[in-house]
Amino acid sequence: MAGEESEKHDKTEQPTEKRLHEAREKGQIPRSRDLTAAAVMLTAGIALQSMGNTMGERLGTLMRSGLSLTRAQTMDPAQMMVLLGSEALDALLTIGPVLALTAFAAVSAPLVLGGWSFAASAIAPDFSRLDPAAGLGRMFSARAAVELGKALAKFAVVATAGIIVMRGNSAALLGLGAEPIHAAIGHAVNISGQALTSLTAALIVIAAIDVPFQLYQHNSDLKMTRDEIKQEAKESEGSPEVKGRIRKLQREIAEGRMMADVAKADVVVVNPTHFAVALRYDDTRMRAPIVVGKGVDLIAARIREVATANNVPIFEAPPLARALHRSVKIGDEIPANLYVAVAQVLTYVFQLRRARRDQLTPPELPVINFTE
Repeated sequence: MAGEESEKHDKTEQPTEKRLHEAREKGQIPRSRDLTAAAVMLTAGIALQSMGNTMGERLGTLMRSGLSLTRAQTMDPAQMMVLLGSEALDALLTIGPVLALTAFAAVSAPLVLGGWSFAASAIAPDFSRLDPAAGLGRMFSARAAVELGKALAKFAVVATAGIIVMRGNSAALLGLGAEPIHAAIGHAVNISGQALTSLTAALIVIAAIDVPFQLYQHNSDLKMTRDEIKQEAKESEGSPEVKGRIRKLQREIAEGRMMADVAKADVVVVNPTHFAVALRYDDTRMRAPIVVGKGVDLIAARIREVATANNVPIFEAPPLARALHRSVKIGDEIPANLYVAVAQVLTYVFQLRRARRDQLTPPELPVINFTE
């Protein structure tokens, strides 16, 4: 018990969205029985008051027909079963509207507080509840004392309201015996509706206190310690080791795709060892050359290796290589201020490619007039 109290005091943090979602999946949502009871009684009271006369007439007719049987009917079991079924169906149809409205109120009331929740785990057997020690602990816990106090307070409020209602309708109740049967039944139903409506006022007061308490209690039960929040964040985001491994794999995959594009590049501009930028240009599909790969140091060396293995020309232009690496992302077009310099490089590359194909004299290296 001391350990549980200490753990409860440590739970000072508000529950996270994940904790609330998991609790809802387990059927742990705020509920107020008093709110549901108030909704049901109010609905039933209004329904009885509005339909009391009609119900009284139909119930009186059912009573008269049920007591007006011939001797032959009473002695024939088959006829009695048919009459019983017919009377039961008529009675159900008479009180059916009230039952339907109260059932609708009972189902709809939870929507005001926590909504509906269908959780299989909530109805699964929990054998830990059979532990006598745990049961005694729950009986003598602070929550049990609070629930007992609530029950006594509710009893006192409802009993007081009931006594007031009975005293207010005592004359009408005593006068029912002097009324005709149909009128008496209808009047009794109306009085019952008035009594339920009056008692609902007391239940509404109780529900107005119980609903905030249930919300507070639900939130308190789901509060978390700082360690639990840290652990949840670690589980959600992954441990640093796992995240590092994922980032490494992502880099390797991205680098593999980039090297495949480098193999199809038109030229690699280098600096001459620290920077390497691979360019590609197709005048039928592109407005301007695009950067298909870039890197520094080890990655730059790898780009040069791939370019050499795939006969991609390597062009040394240190200022241009640095500018391309700094200002252009992979997959983007080069900026306008680099058009002239890149055009000189690509013109040389295309001339060199044609000279090799046609076995002509290679062109002279151009002088790239570009400064950073």
